[in-house]
Amino acid sequence: MSFRRALALAACGLAGGSVLFSAVAVGKQPARGGDAEPRPGGSAAAAAVPPASAAPPGLLLLPPAAAAAAAAASCPPAPGWIERPAGTGGYWDSNWDRREPLALINLKKKNEETGEEELASRLDHCKAKATRHIFLIRHSQYNLDGRADKDRTLTPLGREQAELTGHRLASLGLKFDQIIHSSMTRATETTEIISKHLPGVKKISTDLLREGAPIEPDPPVSHWKPEAVQYYEDGARIEAAFRNFIHRADAKQEEDSYEIFVCHANVIRYIVCRALQFPPEGWLRMSLNNGSITHLVIRPNGRVALRTLGDTGFMPPDKITRT
Repeated sequence: MSFRRALALAACGLAGGSVLFSAVAVGKQPARGGDAEPRPGGSAAAAAVPPASAAPPGLLLLPPAAAAAAAAASCPPAPGWIERPAGTGGYWDSNWDRREPLALINLKKKNEETGEEELASRLDHCKAKATRHIFLIRHSQYNLDGRADKDRTLTPLGREQAELTGHRLASLGLKFDQIIHSSMTRATETTEIISKHLPGVKKISTDLLREGAPIEPDPPVSHWKPEAVQYYEDGARIEAAFRNFIHRADAKQEEDSYEIFVCHANVIRYIVCRALQFPPEGWLRMSLNNGSITHLVIRPNGRVALRTLGDTGFMPPDKITRT
């Protein structure tokens, strides 16, 4: 790897954060000795420099300006709908869903009787109390030859996959609150089959969860290159789906909830990256089988955990596909 390329990679990894130095892999550096004593004729400033052992062998320390310049030259800017607060790179944003209690109250609003803020009680009133369990289901195998969405119906194998997924969800013994599904034919048909195993659970259709191109993947792939306008249109919609459906429980919710979302691979992979605060451009590095189950948990304090990603262990090997 060339020095210039290594510099660009390291700068991209640290872009968005405030750092003192950036470490970049380069060729082996000459040994410098590990003592901290100033050399003869050295200045007082040189004596204050940490020993060379502070940097692992083979690493070159670069000042922030150099790292920032390399990042600007090689890291493409994120779309405007992706919020990346300056100085928080690599750290968890506890207010990622904009439902942190302190962010929900008006600090200027005073109590009419005392004229003082009753901050503690108001914060408690805004705190979530329940945990949300979100099950993201990828639709089953469908007819790839269909020219229009209405023609892209489930294959016989796809219907078997949906039956297996429905049986698996029912076997968990959970009280599911609702099934929200993409309005596309393959997701709707998958939902209808799954719902037979979960009688009484209401179904809601939405266009927000339709398949699309969420954000340009990094690294890019040669076999799938949508037009830039598709990323612009689909990306904003899929981000809207994330903001609308993926967040901590409402403060009024008393009990834990279990919700099913039947949609598409691109949508699920993007949601997982956003929920875990991973770089969303990495969504295409994951692969999901048809009928697979991805389980996200969102705690009252906003913490998010991924319990399963694309689970199809409940299917026989000859029933597993990724079309």
